[in-house]
Amino acid sequence: MNQLAHPAAPIAPVTLELHGVRLEPLGPQHADGLRAAARDGELWTLRVTSVPEPEQVDAYIATALEMRPGRLAFAVVDAASGTVLGTTSYHDIVPTIARLEIGYTWYGKSHQRSHVNTTCKLLLMTHAFETLGAALLGLRTDNFNFASQAAIERLGAKKDGVLRHHALRRDGTVRDTVMYSIAAGEWPEIKAQLRYKLALHGTR
Repeated sequence: MNQLAHPAAPIAPVTLELHGVRLEPLGPQHADGLRAAARDGELWTLRVTSVPEPEQVDAYIATALEMRPGRLAFAVVDAASGTVLGTTSYHDIVPTIARLEIGYTWYGKSHQRSHVNTTCKLLLMTHAFETLGAALLGLRTDNFNFASQAAIERLGAKKDGVLRHHALRRDGTVRDTVMYSIAAGEWPEIKAQLRYKLALHGTR
């Protein structure tokens, strides 16, 4: 019996692992590692992301925890070394219609364009569709974050549309948000494609 079918029962924290990447429920113990990941590329300087400055990481984690049960945040960890590579989340969890989204995702620059993001998406989507029983999984990004849009489209997600004047950026401007989704019936093909991409990276 899946959790999303029972609105009274929030999604339980879970640890997921594959191909040397482990997703752990985000907590204060990850703060130093998350600071180091943010410094890897000075990611907070990017206008179209919401990566915290190093001194804001503790508040960032606290906010993520306060957002439960509507958000379940994960630390992305290298399983062999324990190094924190970044973070990702389930969010906008709506059990009554078996819908949730994946977002708040960022990785240190040295781990971008590697197998890490594909592995995380495979882990989170498999858990969402096959364990939680999601009917639909959403993804969203800034209308000027073209790299993120391309990455989401490579997953096989369908573009639902654009929410205009939707969210505040760190520089005080208001962004349009590009919305994507994957329906449960589309998951088997997308899962096969993610596995194929990981095989090309040399992961089995």
